[in-house]
Parts: sequence; C-alpha cells; structure tokens
Amino acid sequence: MYAMKFDANRNFIWTEVPDPERKAGEVIIDIRAAGLNRADLLQCAGNYPPPPGWPEWPGLECAGVISQAGADSRWKVGDQVCALLGGGGYAQKVAVPEAMVLPVPRGFSMTQAAALPEVFATAWLNLIIEAGLKKDDRILIQAGASGLGIAAIQLAKAFGAEVITTVGNEQKEETVRKLGADIVINRKKEKISAVLAEHPIDIALDCVGGPALGECFDTMARGGRWILIATLAGTQTEISLRSVLSKGLRLIGSTLRSRSTEMKGRILADLESNLWPLFENKQMQPFIYRVLPMTEAAEAHSILERQENIGKVILEN
Repeated sequence: MYAMKFDANRNFIWTEVPDPERKAGEVIIDIRAAGLNRADLLQCAGNYPPPPGWPEWPGLECAGVISQAGADSRWKVGDQVCALLGGGGYAQKVAVPEAMVLPVPRGFSMTQAAALPEVFATAWLNLIIEAGLKKDDRILIQAGASGLGIAAIQLAKAFGAEVITTVGNEQKEETVRKLGADIVINRKKEKISAVLAEHPIDIALDCVGGPALGECFDTMARGGRWILIATLAGTQTEISLRSVLSKGLRLIGSTLRSRSTEMKGRILADLESNLWPLFENKQMQPFIYRVLPMTEAAEAHSILERQENIGKVILEN
C-alpha cells in the first residue's frame, strides 16, 4: 500500500509501505477518506509523535470499508465504517482496534463520515465527561469555525447550553451564528476578557491558551471549569489564585490522543448512542470546507496553517 510519509526535510512523500497486519481485536480498513486536524500540523513539525504501536504518518480519523475482521467481530468484510485513530489515516489502509470503529451514519458519504470521529469525540470527552455539561450552562468555545469548534457548538446546543464563541472574520461569524451561537466574539475587534466579564461562563473549551487564558480565567462563574486542549497562542499565562480559591475554579488539561483504547471505545460508544441518531435525522452535521486527493496533503495542511477553513478539510483516496 501507499502512505503519506515525510522525507528528510519533513516534506510529504507518497511512498510504498508494508500493508498493516491485523492483530487480535483489530480490523483492517481500506481508507476512502481521512480528516485533517491541527494535531496533524504539530506531528508534521516533529512536535506530536503518535502513541506507541500506531503508524508514523499522520491522520487521526478516517472512513472506509472493512477488508479484514475477526470471526467473532461486530464488523464484517464490506461494512462501511469510520474510525478514530492514533495515527495512520494518511494512507490506503490502517489497522484499528474494533472499539475505535463506528458505522457510517445512515445517509452519510465516506467524506462526511471521515469528518466525525476526532472532533466529535474530542467535544464529547471535554464538554460531557470532563466539564459535566448540563442544560443552561454558558460555554466559551474558542475557534468556533474550526472543525472542532463547529462540532462543539452543535453538541452544546443539543444539550441546551448557551454558547459564546470566538472567530477571526465576518464570514466565520455568520457561520457560527447559523449554528446557534448566542454571542460571537470577533477576536480581531473585541477583547475576549471584556465580553466574558459581562457574561461569566461555566465552561471553557480552549485550544488557544497563552496570555488570554489568564486574563479570562477569573471572569468565570463560581465552579467554572476551563478545559485546555491545546496551546496555539503559547504555553505561558498568569492566573489569579485568589479567584481559583474564592470561586472554586478548575483548570483541566485534556487530550484525546493520549487516552487508552478502552477509554476511547467508551467515548465512541456514547457518540453512537447519543449523536448518531441526530446525524441521521439531520439535526447535526459535519461542515466540510474542502476535499483534496490524499496526494495533496501538503496543500491541505496549508489551508489549516492559513486558518482559512470553516469546518473540516478532507483527503480522499
């Protein structure tokens, strides 16, 4: 098979690699489409290696067709599925633990299905499991027009939450308002902490970090939970410990990729039970910005680097 590896200068190269070998409890998926995520950019820069046992090339989610499965598996050869991966999506085939595989929602294309596993699993892990989201919570979702942001807004609204989100331009603002965002902050025109001071939040889903985290942290409502999933704006900030004590605030670091296969399986089972019916009834949907051939992974990464996408970028075989 072929996969998208790196050369000595960390440029993509579509090169032949050995086919994956199925272990007990795994299936082989012939990949039709793979979703891009910002973690892929970090991996390409050499800063986010895959967990042990996963391929060295990037790709955290895919959709395709089962080509090998165990005799006692839930999955059968020919099943159309999507999957959460520790890596290896930028390829023609991948071996995946059965628990990390989901059926393609009824009526969805492979391209649409490839846009689901990583972002909706991340949103579920952090909003439902880590933050304990409940009806009428007020939530800040950073980068609301990203693939994750769009997933998180839809999930939060489905649970009856009020959503504040940040964007970088008017087009993205229009998109998130259509999704139901209640307050939209254009980060190039408004100071996030000033808005949050007027609208204290219960939960933050933050992929930005940096100095703004500290500026915003003590504006939270009592018992607030700030979930930090990435540090795109830097790793240093200053937090008022008085607010932590007086309001009982929590700062929680969380990444999906580092979780165990068992934990990921539980998250995906929750998605299938709770969100798949919403996808099939068209109450929720993935937003796909652009679809490119797998061999054009470099251009796909450039789109994310320029932050031009509204929703997901997908690679197809």
